[in-house]
Amino acid sequence: MIRFPNGKINIGLSVVEKRPDGYHNIETVFYPLAIEDALEIVPAPDNNTRLHLSGTTLLGNESENLVLKAYNMLAQQFQLSPLHFYLHKIIPPEAGLGGGSSNAACALTMLNEMFNLSLSKEQLHDFAEKLGADCPFFIENTPVFASGKGTVFQSVALDISAYKFLVVKPSCSVSTKEAYSNIVPKKAPCPLSEAIKQPIHEWRDLIFNDFEPFAFKKHPQIQHIKETLYENGAIYASMSGSGSAVYGIFNEIPTVSFSKKYITFQI
Repeated sequence: MIRFPNGKINIGLSVVEKRPDGYHNIETVFYPLAIEDALEIVPAPDNNTRLHLSGTTLLGNESENLVLKAYNMLAQQFQLSPLHFYLHKIIPPEAGLGGGSSNAACALTMLNEMFNLSLSKEQLHDFAEKLGADCPFFIENTPVFASGKGTVFQSVALDISAYKFLVVKPSCSVSTKEAYSNIVPKKAPCPLSEAIKQPIHEWRDLIFNDFEPFAFKKHPQIQHIKETLYENGAIYASMSGSGSAVYGIFNEIPTVSFSKKYITFQI
């Protein structure tokens, strides 16, 4: 069985308050993005569960990969036979594009289908939430306004598929933990739930990512990318999540060159 887990962008990201449990309440809009990894799951010929990685270099210990964590979590409750997972990475890590979260959610849905577990969307959502705050979004994989820890969803009637996207991932990365530790929670001047309803050409003055000031100060190249996208005709541009990827929304993709060290996607 093979699937192609896609990425996402955040349209706006407000860190509203710090919670008693140490997490933060946020407000953001998750929007699916057609940048895809590839995940294939096959029976294990050697009776040992293994993860085979290729493509974009991943950070951290392989045993910490969310695909294996998703398998191990379900294996604790259900009789799952050993499997081999082949994960080809296109979505870069530490970019704010949700690659790891998407892989995990895709693994859950694939395992649910492979083993006829009959888990509902709500149950899959609960399992996904245990793996990471962004994971539940990829169970439904449709535009949503997210609040709480980023796991309370309201559907958003948002379709910007007629536009073109240019996504640029610089060579630097932003640690989510560090980003949160350098932010002062506050509510957005214009509630995102209302701002997102406005015409896209008004978003530049209404919708903001609270992580940008810290990211721009530490990595000026991120700010330069955003400015370059606007200079080349972006209707709206923003860093996604806690970074470091920046996306621009265009009527037509411009002819603009970035450093060869950067990863770029045209969608």
